Amino acid sequence: MTNKTLQLEGMTCPTCVLRIEKLLKKTKGVGESEVLYNSGRVKLALDEDLVSVDDISAAIEQLGYKVVSVK
Repeated sequence: MTNKTLQLEGMTCPTCVLRIEKLLKKTKGVGESEVLYNSGRVKLALDEDLVSVDDISAAIEQLGYKVVSVK
């Protein structure tokens, strides 16, 4: 598992957090994840043999949020 932190723009309410959490929970290859509303960050552990951080970023952007950076 690889740990990544994504910085997002566009989360405006707690429902945004729930939408992203739901997406991450159903994505194969994502282990532990935490969506932090106040800082606009998503922390996650992923198995890069099953899913890439680019795939995760694209899925989050399809929900309407902008991924500003990945660390």
